[in-house]
Amino acid sequence: MNAHASAAQAVPSQPVHIGDHLREWRQRRRMSQLDLAGEAEISARHLSFVETGRAAPSREMVLRLAERLDVPLRERNVLLVAAGFAPAFPQRPLEDPALKSARQAIDLVLRAHEPNPALAYDRHWNLVTANRMVAPLLAGVPERLLSQPFNVLRLAFHPEGLAPRTVNLAEWCAHLLERLHRQCEATADPELIKLYNDLKSYPIPARAGPLSSDNVAIPFKLRHDGGILSFFSATMVFGTPVDITLSELALETFFPADERTAAWLKQTAANMG
Repeated sequence: MNAHASAAQAVPSQPVHIGDHLREWRQRRRMSQLDLAGEAEISARHLSFVETGRAAPSREMVLRLAERLDVPLRERNVLLVAAGFAPAFPQRPLEDPALKSARQAIDLVLRAHEPNPALAYDRHWNLVTANRMVAPLLAGVPERLLSQPFNVLRLAFHPEGLAPRTVNLAEWCAHLLERLHRQCEATADPELIKLYNDLKSYPIPARAGPLSSDNVAIPFKLRHDGGILSFFSATMVFGTPVDITLSELALETFFPADERTAAWLKQTAANMG
């Protein structure tokens, strides 16, 4: 088993002490105690005492160490609770009045991106919302695959979803798996790890070889209406979130990679009124 596979298949342990949590995150980030202590401006001796339970960190120290370790906000709350403190980061639904401005910003970005498709998804790649240009690309997909929760990655890999219509299936799915693997490494989220292993079980062909040097990005090529639509994508996240929901939300925007695709998008948008 190679390192790439073993990392995603590993079952995270369940530490109960703040020191155990910190040690796991430090090792996951491949940092020594000396490295982390230097980043957090504390002594390596004190950090060692915290990890072994001989010293209790303050709330401020927990947050400082979590920031230096780039721990996701959701898991920073876990660290705080393990150290005996209240969670610091709220998690609200997008419909919450406190997130009204953020939801308006998301809707604005999605609408402004038309006639190009764009969508937003949560930390497990479940669709949150999309602009109206996404639906035409899903024409012909069985309705049961589009029911909630609608997982964007499962749809891409599913033999009744977009997989049979994806021209460069091996390259595109390998790209998606690599993105998901990086998320698994960064978050150790059990549901993401399960999703990664589930997707690897789909009958996706192996990538034939390296991409041509002419490519500037891996395109998404989809058979549609007797032709091929080609896109490249860009991902946006909120830059300074303090709410868990916002910190885990991503906006995926697609751009036409050729003139035929650009013309098809404009015509489709015009037909929709």
